[in-house]
Amino acid sequence: MAESLDVLVADLAAEQDALQTLLADIADDDWLRPTPAEGWDVRDSVSHLADTDEIARDTVLDGPRSFPKELDVKGPEGFNQQGLDRGRSMAGPEVLAWWRTSSAAEREALAGAPPDQRVPWGIGMSVTSLVTARLMETWAHGLDVYEALGSEPVDTDRLRHVAWIGVRALPYAFGVAGREAPPGELRVELDLPSGARFTAGPDDAGNRITGPAGQFCRLFVQRITRAEAPDLTASGPLADAALDVARAYL
Repeated sequence: MAESLDVLVADLAAEQDALQTLLADIADDDWLRPTPAEGWDVRDSVSHLADTDEIARDTVLDGPRSFPKELDVKGPEGFNQQGLDRGRSMAGPEVLAWWRTSSAAEREALAGAPPDQRVPWGIGMSVTSLVTARLMETWAHGLDVYEALGSEPVDTDRLRHVAWIGVRALPYAFGVAGREAPPGELRVELDLPSGARFTAGPDDAGNRITGPAGQFCRLFVQRITRAEAPDLTASGPLADAALDVARAYL
């Protein structure tokens, strides 16, 4: 997937704006509705996004709250907890205002960075990959928020970015699962909401995953199980194993 940084940042903005627009009209009590993420309500999910967007900005700019600095000081558990604690001291609309500010600052930093700049986010990635990772996380937590509020999310062709990072993360996913990837090459062909297709991997690969992008992406952000993705087809042992270990995030 070779898309310009401008396109990626614009799609990130659209993904963030879609969820922020939904949240602007909810009642105060709705912020406390539990989400499918155990122990997290709507306010927690948005606080996490606001906090990690701040960290992403500082990671690009080498600021005081960059990813490695925060992880070193807070540790893995404290890294997530700090955003929740800050959000739980606020009313829902204040959390939304925080997220609007932090997401805008994040996009400004991302848009102004060299696309191939390496940043220490997770195991390390380019700025363009970081934009995609932030879009993926916004979409994934957005699914939790939509479900908590009893609303139906509208899938868009921005899912191509989530699918791309899912495919790219497969070596990491196999590592987390403690499994060795079967040999061979993988081709992924997915139907996007518009009718366009997302493709990755060699045309003549001996392993192939096909089906709707919505199911593929939900599986890779672990919002559904493989059994809940009946329209995804895996041909070949590598394709089959990839759907078993599917994971698009750290």
